[in-house]
Amino acid sequence: MAESQGGRMAGRTARLVLLAGAAALASGSQGDREPVYRDCVLRCEERNCSGGALKHFRSRQPIYMSLAGWTCRDDCKYECMWVTVGLYLQEGQKVPQFHGKWPFSRFLCFQEPASAVASFLNGLASLVMLCRYRTSVPASSPMYPTCVAFAWVSLNAWFWSTVFHTRDTDLTEKMDYFCASTVILHSIYLCCVRTVGLQHPAMASAFRALLLLLLTAHVSYLSLIHFDYGYNMAANVAIGLLNAAWWLAWCLWNQRLPHVHKCVAVVLLLQGLSLLELLDFPPLFWVLDAHAIWHISTIPVHVLFFSFLEDDSLYLLKESEAKVKLD
Repeated sequence: MAESQGGRMAGRTARLVLLAGAAALASGSQGDREPVYRDCVLRCEERNCSGGALKHFRSRQPIYMSLAGWTCRDDCKYECMWVTVGLYLQEGQKVPQFHGKWPFSRFLCFQEPASAVASFLNGLASLVMLCRYRTSVPASSPMYPTCVAFAWVSLNAWFWSTVFHTRDTDLTEKMDYFCASTVILHSIYLCCVRTVGLQHPAMASAFRALLLLLLTAHVSYLSLIHFDYGYNMAANVAIGLLNAAWWLAWCLWNQRLPHVHKCVAVVLLLQGLSLLELLDFPPLFWVLDAHAIWHISTIPVHVLFFSFLEDDSLYLLKESEAKVKLD
């Protein structure tokens, strides 16, 4: 029996070493290609996910887990993920990713607890600042409708980010990515309105139609033709750089305004904090990874940007009222 167990462990070790050597050349994630993981999932499903065993699983599954869409197969994947991680650590190997993600310790129904909580707090900050904006800025301010619309677009994006980090499915992943793209495009539109749209509304309307067309084409390609992660990343980086460059150019042109420093700080902070995404490391305490840290760090940045929008909207209102008095 000891020799048999030793043989199995040696076989597992050999597979781990071979897999680690081939990981850089193969596509997909290292952990879910591991035979130990696949065998574990297969045995778990055969044992727990059919007939009476499945009924037993469903009867003891907490209601919040079933409402979040966690299935018996998902539970098998989760348990076998940790079995595989344990083997890697036991053999001195680096922690692998599974299905494109680092292993996270699930809390209640939250698949990535830190990122889910951080996304919720970003959304809460946006909601609080939206309420403050609507209280402080009269609806007659020229930028009022555009800023309020931007706030709702941001809230929608943070809602789907929270849902995605709570439960990663094909739908929630797409909604998270698409809504993030929508926020960037709406920020570009916001800058367009602030730059030229107030003087030339027709130009802003035409540009808005162009952005909607680009968003529709982007979403249609990824949804109906091929979900290309590389293309999606490149597209978001491109529009993100355009957004940053346009806002910085506006700030440089309007540096006399007393509140412009807030906008400069927001743009520079977002560009700098985005570098956190390059720090790809296994989650600390199996909870906190670079993506979660990035989400946490953006909370005060959103507060600062809405503070800038509030100040700028009040400035424009005062300026427009002064022009009316002169006329």
